[in-house]
Amino acid sequence: MANTISTTSHPSDFLLDGVYTPSITITNEQGEIDYTAWKRHIDHLIDADINGVLLFGSIGEFFAFSLHQKIEAIETLARHIAGRTQLLVGVSSTNLEEALQLTKAANEAKADAVLSLPPYYFAPSNKATLRYYDALANAAEAPLVLYNFPATTGKDLTGPLVAELAKSISAIQGIKDTVDTASHTRIMIDCVREVNPHFSVLSGFDEYYITNRIEGGNGCLTGLTNVVPELFAHMNQAWLAGNMDQAVADAKQVSRLMAIYPMADSFISAIKASVKAQGLDIPTDIQEPAQQIDAKQEVAISSFLEEVLR
Repeated sequence: MANTISTTSHPSDFLLDGVYTPSITITNEQGEIDYTAWKRHIDHLIDADINGVLLFGSIGEFFAFSLHQKIEAIETLARHIAGRTQLLVGVSSTNLEEALQLTKAANEAKADAVLSLPPYYFAPSNKATLRYYDALANAAEAPLVLYNFPATTGKDLTGPLVAELAKSISAIQGIKDTVDTASHTRIMIDCVREVNPHFSVLSGFDEYYITNRIEGGNGCLTGLTNVVPELFAHMNQAWLAGNMDQAVADAKQVSRLMAIYPMADSFISAIKASVKAQGLDIPTDIQEPAQQIDAKQEVAISSFLEEVLR
């Protein structure tokens, strides 16, 4: 008989709960956004029972597209998703006015949440971080989800800081915590739940789904969901059903698939090549400046996926 677990998180209690995809942004060979292929990709994610899709996260190369391109994409894909899954819109920018314009586009698209890094490059003080998120929260009609990725921003949104932000700004309802240590997320959960028992905490690392759940978190928002959304949805459903044996078996496969990330110069290239290997015939190019993936690396990724998933 399969081992079972009693889960304490209830999806209806949280803004975000489950497995979420930070979608790749699909372009054609001329570097223009390919809406036909991107819509097919999103349909696949929805059909696989992913809980929501994020437009213009890190894997979505938010930093490389113009404001006009992003607003057009938000409008176009929101109409296509049409409420079939939760829609999250990334509004991260070092320029507050641009972030506010993206937030306005998210409002018009009826997004379920907006997600933002703190301003990066010059890491802001805690007071400046509060002012930045307060401005976004005042502009947003949907709840605000923080995005912590200190390896790229130079600013760590610690548990005590996030609790302070959540206490000061009621619109802040969740966080994607992309820090490669389970204790950081555990402390985050402990701190924020004292302020808001229904504050969503998602891991930004695929292999931390089970760890995140054990600590009382709400799942993950991670890149490999672009590649094997069915596996993640199955793992999430097993967890919610209390089927520990199946959830752990799925998590072990996710752990093996983590080897994909360093198989190209950029993890974004590796994910695009993996999506291509899984059957969606797309260019693997990422926005310049970048070292593009080569044919040998693509073959290696395809062979690896075939071995792991057979």
